[in-house]
Amino acid sequence: MEQKNILCFGDSNTHGYNSKTGGRFTVEERWPKLLQRNLGDDYYVIEEGLSGRTTSFDDPVFEGLSGLNAIYPCMMTHEPLDLVIIMLGTNDTKDRFNANGFIIGKGLERLTQKAIDTHAAWRNKPNILLVAPPPIHPDYAKTAVAGEMGDKCVERSRALAKEFKDVADRLGCHFIDAGSIPGIEMYPYDWMHLSLDSHRIFAEYLAEYLPKIV
Repeated sequence: MEQKNILCFGDSNTHGYNSKTGGRFTVEERWPKLLQRNLGDDYYVIEEGLSGRTTSFDDPVFEGLSGLNAIYPCMMTHEPLDLVIIMLGTNDTKDRFNANGFIIGKGLERLTQKAIDTHAAWRNKPNILLVAPPPIHPDYAKTAVAGEMGDKCVERSRALAKEFKDVADRLGCHFIDAGSIPGIEMYPYDWMHLSLDSHRIFAEYLAEYLPKIV
């Protein structure tokens, strides 16, 4: 049986940013690799995380961070695909985008529709899992990321799960609220990046869930 290809399309929480060190978790510590190990050889898990990536916004400070511009070449690079996991939204809450949860949801909807419409990348039919990232903890304001994120990121991030669930329902996608998974937590060094244990917990959760949908 041919391997099933799973593309993990995300931001720094897929890239594996370690806010304790300012570096990156090792490949063996990041959730995509752990997911690969848990799923076994019937699956091929493809890690495509980029720190700062948004759903659809062009960042005025850093280039190349719009998921909307990256999703087509990324999917075509790794085709044929059996599942695309999209976990984005945290960066969209930055003040410089001035977007509430509803607008961020619209950005995700546009991105997801583009992924659905990239017909040549799918082995069979479109199959997408949308993951709402855990919300940012209010204590982020006491850390070095406070200026980067601005004053409203916590409120915006708390709105994402509902908006992303609505997008999933409208477009016929699967949905997970990562913030509701028992044990998932943000590192206290900036309160917006997954802890080392959370990478493991998320991978274990997905390994139980994904065989049901792909």
